[in-house]
Amino acid sequence: MQTVLTNGIKYIHKKTLPVWGLAFLLSSCDSFLDVKPKESISDAVTIVDRTSAETAIRGVYSALASGDYYGTSFQSIGYLSGDNIQWTGSQSQVQEFINKKVNADNSTISGAWIAIYRTINRANNVIEKVSTVTDPQLTQALKNQYIGEAYFIRALAYFDLARTWGGVPLITKPTVNPTDNVGIARSSQAETYAQVLKDLEAAEPLLPATTDRYRATRKTVWALRARYHLYQKEWAKAEEYAEKVITDAANYKLTKPFSAFFANDARGTTESIFELFYNGTTEVNSHRGQWQPQTNGGTRQWAPNDALVALLNNPAVGGTRSSLVAKDNQNRWYGNLYYRNPASDPSYILRTAELYLIRAEARAQQDKLATGLADLNAVRDRAGIAAATAATKEELLLAVENERRLEFALEPHRWFDIVRTGRAAAVFGVTDPNRLLLPIPVQQLLSDKSLTQNPGY
Repeated sequence: MQTVLTNGIKYIHKKTLPVWGLAFLLSSCDSFLDVKPKESISDAVTIVDRTSAETAIRGVYSALASGDYYGTSFQSIGYLSGDNIQWTGSQSQVQEFINKKVNADNSTISGAWIAIYRTINRANNVIEKVSTVTDPQLTQALKNQYIGEAYFIRALAYFDLARTWGGVPLITKPTVNPTDNVGIARSSQAETYAQVLKDLEAAEPLLPATTDRYRATRKTVWALRARYHLYQKEWAKAEEYAEKVITDAANYKLTKPFSAFFANDARGTTESIFELFYNGTTEVNSHRGQWQPQTNGGTRQWAPNDALVALLNNPAVGGTRSSLVAKDNQNRWYGNLYYRNPASDPSYILRTAELYLIRAEARAQQDKLATGLADLNAVRDRAGIAAATAATKEELLLAVENERRLEFALEPHRWFDIVRTGRAAAVFGVTDPNRLLLPIPVQQLLSDKSLTQNPGY
């Protein structure tokens, strides 16, 4: 039976977490991920040889791709909390994000918290156990790769926790018993971000310097480090790590037109640095159901609002990004980034366009206006719109902010972008600084008295 643990981790008694099948070809990302689940085995013997090590690292990716993490719930926090999306359904908890007044009993934040810590626990198991396995087929190179992937995913998980909730409990060992994590107090937000950097630094030398859009590599680490340093306002570092990826132009470049990275069943294009694979049968991306209208088999629980539709459909502003929205048979607009049936749409975590806009912002902050403007205009050119002519640092930063709003209109960036730049009051009208972090889910507070709530909740 399953029992929810302190800090949202699930302890599985005499039953392992769901795992993926065992077919494995390093030369094919699809074959690594597009496999059928197998029956569970005891968690005590989950990682004992190469086969079970491969199964375990698949399980980490599976947790990352789950419906409550990058499948739907966590992503929805990032865009529902912004100013691009309207709520059309019947669940009042969705409106809480749009109103910027999320309650601690909101089931979306509870599900996301649990899913992120589940991902961390699976990563912890790989990090701790793979290095001790003795199997001639599990070479040191493979051990390094699996452990490096786990470090990267754990870094991403703690990054998402830090920017959403602030400081959180730092758990870096596998959960074995239901009481393992009782009494672990919250670290500060700075300490949580420090854990992110520590994990990224651990991952980088372990991972191969190859190009893989579905699995973490050294280049994937560079991309996340660029985002991390941007959030930390470490402009030179953000520029440096964005440049590491952008200069690999043979593998990472902006696709034209804008929709080329997602339309017509595209996946794994040069636009993508890291995306999550779903096969549409055993692993389904439930995201499409929230966006697509009823005539397409969805529920259209949320949709682009009038302001976003106007911006995207303005040829001088949205350009070819108008492909993100479409009309149903009732003349209603809906989001069209997730559209595939069966639901095999990738979830896009790191894109080449983000690296250009990170470098543009970082350069602007360092008063490198000409090169920052060039990066911004590379993204605008891909969208089929005229070059910007920002003449000052302030104009360029605002232009980058506006570009990010449309470039990632249906992706989980807008809320976090405006919060990290200190513009929530000006853009969203959020004047209470306590509302810039979400509340710790009430279930977690009830299960562990050592946890404290964020101020204002």
